[in-house]
Amino acid sequence: MATILHRIRAFLYDNLLTKENPNDLIARVSSERSLGVLDICETAVSRGGADISAPAMNHAVELWLREMGYQLSDGFSVNTGWFTAAPHIRGVFDSATEKFNPEKHTLLFEFHQGALLRKELESISVEIMGVAGAAGVIAQVTDVKTGSVNGVLTPNRNLIITGSKIKVTGEKAENGIFFFDQTGIQYPVDPSDVVTNNPSEVVIVIPPLPPGGYTLRMVTQYSGSIPLKEPRTIVFDKPLTAG
Repeated sequence: MATILHRIRAFLYDNLLTKENPNDLIARVSSERSLGVLDICETAVSRGGADISAPAMNHAVELWLREMGYQLSDGFSVNTGWFTAAPHIRGVFDSATEKFNPEKHTLLFEFHQGALLRKELESISVEIMGVAGAAGVIAQVTDVKTGSVNGVLTPNRNLIITGSKIKVTGEKAENGIFFFDQTGIQYPVDPSDVVTNNPSEVVIVIPPLPPGGYTLRMVTQYSGSIPLKEPRTIVFDKPLTAG
């Protein structure tokens, strides 16, 4: 039996994706925050005993990632042992002579866990913390253009947001749907670009976001019956990237 070195905490939520059992639940990992390259470099020095400085490691990793992106863009696949990556084309071609059409076909990069990362699973214990509170939660976002789940944002195209109690309602001015970049700049979704607004599913048109990383936040007074006196903020705990 492998030695337990890590612990992951998770809360239980209503399973909104199946209807066979109205009482079934799904577990969602409780993540404190998302780590960037520099964060990991700093812990590699402070905890892991790395023999170079965090800034030097960060610089080297950024150079490596940039080169990886370049090679992936030329059609190469990458296998680091920890993860694999490769370009992938989605969409149907109706004949052998049909050309790639960006309006019909999608080019994206797919990443999957590698053997070394799968090996780490043996050293992780999972602690179920019980049923989560009644507050709203964003369970998943799907970029309609690329089909990407919890990852890619395609500006000016649709995004499907699923969860619990995520309907955006209320008279307070701060209510709405927002994307925040890594510097804290806010990009609101125009109310006219909210296509569907239901408690478990909201569909929006993504604003014209500049390339970069974003955090999704929804501010609403929806509670299921009586509107809340003050808005509450629902933050999606996974980083999203606009290309």
